[in-house]
Amino acid sequence: MSANGNSRTTRNTLRRSIVAAAALPLLVGALASCGYGSDAKKDESADKKAPVAADAKKLSASEVRIGYFPNLTHATALIGVKDGLIQKELGGTTLKPSTFNAGPSEIEALNGGSLDIGFIGPSPSINAYVKSKGQNLRIISGSASGGVKLVVNKDKIKTLDDLKGKRIATPQKGNTQDVALLNWISEKGWKVDPESGKGDVSVVRTDNKVTPDAFKSGSIDGAWVPEPTASKLVAEGGSVLLDETSLWPDKKFVITNVIVSQKFLSEHPDVVEAVLRGTVKTNAWINANPDKAKASANAALKALGGKALSDKVIDPAWPSIAITNDPLATTLKTQSEWAVKAGLIKQPDLAGIYDLTLLNKVLKAEGQPEAADAGLGVK
Repeated sequence: MSANGNSRTTRNTLRRSIVAAAALPLLVGALASCGYGSDAKKDESADKKAPVAADAKKLSASEVRIGYFPNLTHATALIGVKDGLIQKELGGTTLKPSTFNAGPSEIEALNGGSLDIGFIGPSPSINAYVKSKGQNLRIISGSASGGVKLVVNKDKIKTLDDLKGKRIATPQKGNTQDVALLNWISEKGWKVDPESGKGDVSVVRTDNKVTPDAFKSGSIDGAWVPEPTASKLVAEGGSVLLDETSLWPDKKFVITNVIVSQKFLSEHPDVVEAVLRGTVKTNAWINANPDKAKASANAALKALGGKALSDKVIDPAWPSIAITNDPLATTLKTQSEWAVKAGLIKQPDLAGIYDLTLLNKVLKAEGQPEAADAGLGVK
């Protein structure tokens, strides 16, 4: 072969290698997004310990490992951890926080024994509970409601009927927002295959980190997403066509739960109770001081990710999220029914998924009304 032929072969091989390397992250992302509550990429752990007073008394465990997302819908954890409100209730027991990018990796940590308590969405909670036949977790409190919006390209979509034939993103197949969109599409009388996302509306499963760029490039026409992704899309010129709260009775639905390993709950109920005292007091402070709380949550995001949200993103995002102790159990039940209706899961047995005993003990001590479990509590 000639020298020129060798050169062309080398260039072609190099070109193929570059293309393959560029495609690999997309393939990994696609595989990670498959399945109702499938595996997802874990963020680097914030493997550090909160300061503990030297004379503070330890509870029955020397430490408690708490997981959450660097996300506004996890504001209770962001603020409760950063400002020491949860650690204060733990006394000499050390709070050890870790952050995650998605529910499945947090569930994996809980199942693997490297996490005791987690803040997480309803869909991964349901999936994990069902897969373990009710053996791995309990939901012990609510944390947040709302904060989910349908944001669209206003030049292409002006009414809800205009969604037909368009490409709408959700964060992950079978996640909480994906289920809500599939249900909404079904109620419109339109058809979408839940596995492929193809149909009268193209449901495009896209990581929230890349959704704003996909929207900006025009590869999607809109997205049904949680905050702050929704407000990031608005900052890119999008328009809010629908706030999911408008679809729910009382304009409330669970977006974040607090879950616990059943083993840890059984062995260390005093520690779980202390954490819940911390979350209840954190939530009270957030609701009494919304502006200070917004600044504190943003400072926590900056500390975790190196960058705070801009005012044009956090200002509209923050008031759309309701911080609450109530797990809003009836809405989790409804979300599971939507997932069944969409064909993503079989009818689940959710009996015993809640144990609100310690939460209600804390709420009573704080003079607040008890939370209900919609008949899905431990017997």
